[in-house]
Amino acid sequence: MSPEAPLTSSPSPRIAWISPSDSSASTPSWLEGGVQHISNPDQLLQGPAADVIVVDGFTDAGPILQELRSQPHDGLRLIYLNAEGGELAAALADGPLPDAETGLMEAWTLWQERLKLFNRGRPPEQLTERLLCWLWQRPKATIKPLRDPAVREMYRYPLVEVLAGDRSVSAWSFLQQLRQTNQLDPGTLCDRLRQCTSCGSSRLNYVDVCPECRNLDIVRQPSLHCFVCGHVGSQQDFLRGESLVCPNCLTQLRHIGSDYDRPMENYRCRSCSAFFVDAEVDVYCFDCNHRHAPEELRVREIRPFRLSEAGNLACRQGLGDSSVADEYFRRLKLINQADFLDLLNWQLTIARRYGPPKGPTMASLLGMKLENLARVMEEAGEVMATAMLESLMERLQQVLRDTDRCMRGREDVLWILLPQTPAQGLKRLQERLVEGLDQMNGSTEVSITLGFLGCVLPEQALKDEDAALLLARLAGELS
Repeated sequence: MSPEAPLTSSPSPRIAWISPSDSSASTPSWLEGGVQHISNPDQLLQGPAADVIVVDGFTDAGPILQELRSQPHDGLRLIYLNAEGGELAAALADGPLPDAETGLMEAWTLWQERLKLFNRGRPPEQLTERLLCWLWQRPKATIKPLRDPAVREMYRYPLVEVLAGDRSVSAWSFLQQLRQTNQLDPGTLCDRLRQCTSCGSSRLNYVDVCPECRNLDIVRQPSLHCFVCGHVGSQQDFLRGESLVCPNCLTQLRHIGSDYDRPMENYRCRSCSAFFVDAEVDVYCFDCNHRHAPEELRVREIRPFRLSEAGNLACRQGLGDSSVADEYFRRLKLINQADFLDLLNWQLTIARRYGPPKGPTMASLLGMKLENLARVMEEAGEVMATAMLESLMERLQQVLRDTDRCMRGREDVLWILLPQTPAQGLKRLQERLVEGLDQMNGSTEVSITLGFLGCVLPEQALKDEDAALLLARLAGELS
């Protein structure tokens, strides 16, 4: 049975309880009926299909979860743990078994409903579709990283690996691609690693070396400095019985501060005999033996990932299809990014040459973001959301002038270049858009929310900031 096969018509889900021994004693009382008790996940392939799977009684349930998630018929199913099963199992499971029947029924009902809505009813087949479907069916779920010293990257993403099946994929690169296309959002930072630039390994050795010859054989050793001839050497070399004698000029050193002193150089290289204050650090990769300076290492941030608002919208509207907002943004006669950046650079040049303090403000830039379109689509329905977008685009067409130029940014962001528009004009444009939005939202229970960010040129542009840097900075603030 595929993940999209017809579900049971029973009002309750079919539950498979996997346990290495008799699990009837650990089965909750509200699950006494309708539970299939098995001892091996392979029995699921031979017996009746299950809607919900519970894994119980395994000290290390990770391999069990890996086998279940890698199967086409069970990969997207609800799989719960009834006992601690290890970190790998926790990264692959849907959490602990709910402690009440209502909690399980709510999760299972949501799972069914969202599966029917996913990708306009098309079954998830490719890895991208399966991963997004797994997240789509679990609105609060994340793709969790797992620390694993056995892999050279030190962290891996088990869910991506098992859903990929036999295909060899780099989970990190795959998730970064989905992040760059705005289908995933990163979560809270878990760890920050330094990685070899040659092989990507995080198994690194940091060693102190001589700054002169880069040799490892250095030793901490007190030294003396003779004021007569300037010789610096090991304290041991100056000892002659109970006296201090410079080995270079043979002067007897009696008084510290007048005959000699102790320099700051407390390290000596046994290879080249150099003295130095602090050793330098070299980094060696244990996997490929590549040598780096610490600042040359690649930095990787380890985070969980969740479905973004744009990803939610794509799952509902159809993966590979243009979003609902795309169709409406096209009505504004958008120009491509290269042309927009050329125009913006031209306006920046004019504004800096002839604008304040020499003259009036020459242009303004407005960023507008549809912040909750996915939620509106989910709560109000496609028909109502489409009507609201229609009204919003009509309002935009009314307030924009023939001289204004628009560009579609990432996600549901629109950039509007407004020549000959001071701060007051920029503010008035935002007010008119908000007025139209308030009128539109007043007749519905669910409201579209707009985020605005305005920039008056040249006053609010940084020195030497070109169009690309300006847009990147403002996009970060708008998000």
